Amino acid sequence: MAETATKPDRSVRHRTGESRDNVAGWLFVTPVVVILTLFMLLPILMALWVSLTDWNGQGSPFRAGVPFVGVDNYTGLFTKDDLARQNFMTSIRNNIYYVVLVVPAQTVLALGLALIVNRRMLKGKTFFRTAFYFPSVTSSVAVSVLFLFIFSNSGAVTKLLAFFGIQGPQWFSDSRGVLHLLLSGLGLVDSAAPPAALTGGGPFGLSWWEWLSGPSVAMCTIIMLVVWTTSGTFMLMFLAALQDIPVTLEESSMLDGAGRWQRLRYVTLPLLKPTLFLVLTLGLIATWQVFDQVYVMSQGNPAKTTLTPAYLSYRTAFRDFDYGSGAAISFVLFLVIVVLAAFQRWVMRDRDVAGDRRRPIRQRRS
Repeated sequence: MAETATKPDRSVRHRTGESRDNVAGWLFVTPVVVILTLFMLLPILMALWVSLTDWNGQGSPFRAGVPFVGVDNYTGLFTKDDLARQNFMTSIRNNIYYVVLVVPAQTVLALGLALIVNRRMLKGKTFFRTAFYFPSVTSSVAVSVLFLFIFSNSGAVTKLLAFFGIQGPQWFSDSRGVLHLLLSGLGLVDSAAPPAALTGGGPFGLSWWEWLSGPSVAMCTIIMLVVWTTSGTFMLMFLAALQDIPVTLEESSMLDGAGRWQRLRYVTLPLLKPTLFLVLTLGLIATWQVFDQVYVMSQGNPAKTTLTPAYLSYRTAFRDFDYGSGAAISFVLFLVIVVLAAFQRWVMRDRDVAGDRRRPIRQRRS
């Protein structure tokens, strides 16, 4: 009887303790939830509502007189044959070239720098790590202004090329793509009079000649700047992952007769796969959000060859006072980033583990 009488008391005390832990947990979490709701979730919902209206920035977007247009701001970016769609597709084209060039370049450069500063026989490791990382902590606006001076018509790069007898391009004046310049330099096409077969029929209001232009010289300058300033941060990520690799694995591979490239391919890179996925994901997200370098260096010029969706969203909303279309562009950009990040995760998934899960249990045991 005594034992049966104490059991309910223990269960009651256990439930009381759990409820107290839950209350304490919610007390600690509540400030974060409130802050995230007020400063992130609520502004996102407000921007989503603005993207469904034709608000011009006058007064409150939630008043009764603001026209509600539904998804017209979204469909107009893809279906309406006007300047807004042309600008949006031009920005998408420019950003595709930007992503395709920046993400691989900064990843390879960061990995190479990490391998260099991780060498045990390297002298002055601290100096080189600091030197490689320093551009990443420098203000992007200051670096952008510096590159403007360096790549101007009378800048250091132009004078250096002239010293070797090379005529430098008009860095921020020539709107032709590098592929156009290359083909015209080889005498295959005339960039001023493109082939008639490529001057029309392209998707989303742009001709095939415009889609196949390649990045402009100005965009290539921005690409060089971004690769230089971002590789240091990713270098630290790779360096931390390299230092977590056991030395015994490298020594074992050396005893097995593996060379330097074989150790890199079969030992180092497989162990760096989680870090590589992180670097590629962060690089993909950042390259689709590029804004400050474009704002400082080119304002989308020349001839919209450096226009990006992030800058177009800003310009549409705060300069053209079309806040609905500007917000719609930002949400389309968000959707593009989510889809590409999910696709990248699917491509870099661990196929061995997935295949092992699909095998029958008997085969796995054997």
